[in-house]
Amino acid sequence: MPDRFQILSLDGGGLRGMFSAAVLARLEEDLDVHIVDHFDLIAGTSTGGIIALGLGLGLSPRQVLEFYTQHGPRIFRDRTHLRGLRHLVRAKYPVAPLRAALTDVFGDRTFGESTKRLVITSYNIGANDVYLFRTPHLPTLKRDWRERAVDVALATSAAPTYLPGMPLDGARLVDGGIWANNPSMVALTEAIGPLGLPLSAIRVFSLGTTTDMRNRSRRLDRGGLLPWASDAVEVLMRAQSESATKQLRHFIGKEHVLRLNPTVPTGAIALDKVDADALIGLAGHESRSASPSFTRCFADHDAEPFVPYYPARKD
Repeated sequence: MPDRFQILSLDGGGLRGMFSAAVLARLEEDLDVHIVDHFDLIAGTSTGGIIALGLGLGLSPRQVLEFYTQHGPRIFRDRTHLRGLRHLVRAKYPVAPLRAALTDVFGDRTFGESTKRLVITSYNIGANDVYLFRTPHLPTLKRDWRERAVDVALATSAAPTYLPGMPLDGARLVDGGIWANNPSMVALTEAIGPLGLPLSAIRVFSLGTTTDMRNRSRRLDRGGLLPWASDAVEVLMRAQSESATKQLRHFIGKEHVLRLNPTVPTGAIALDKVDADALIGLAGHESRSASPSFTRCFADHDAEPFVPYYPARKD
């Protein structure tokens, strides 16, 4: 049993995933390391799931960042200026641009071709149950490795109201942020449960996509559908994220958790609209500040090569 097991956890957040990719890219370049070499398991939700897939399939963080800067504006383009009206009755954006962008980088590669252990979150609204895509890092995991990486990416990132759900083998899958926008506790559960690792071995780098500190109107105290209509989803996702971080620190100790999720001005960044230069600049600042902590906590561990139980067949 290894005396160290390191987890990279990647939050959801739409185009704000550009921040996460930029942080990882700057850490790689500043420290002259390959980020994935230092992690035994990568967990991701939504945009974090896409980043995790990219890293597992051999893309560098810089290449993942280029995916966001090149394809992001096309994925969330408002050609008709009627997205607000469309948003009332159906998904705000069609899935075709995202599928095309993902196919451009992943091609027909399968989830099982990942060179790292991955846990990617989704949610099955048909079964009203959580749904996890897990690489074949255990002999019991016999199905997910056959799925196309593009389909896994679409399933984890199908943000309700923004993108349509992803049907897959009868399951009706939507964004994993429904239940685990911060997937760090999902990753910890995988490590200490199925993988059987002791808490003392685990260290986690938990990377958010920025957050804004909103003033909550006192109207929310009175309850009601209308007062809560615009706040409910954001409050629930923030609450899950904060609770996951606190639980993580409780279980493995604050000194073994590095959480990076800076605050930005309210309304400055949205799931489908960001200032790329400002966000990448913020990532540069935050990665510089976090570099000593990353070096101290994670850089001295080299992950053992991942050998899947069911290696993907390549034609």
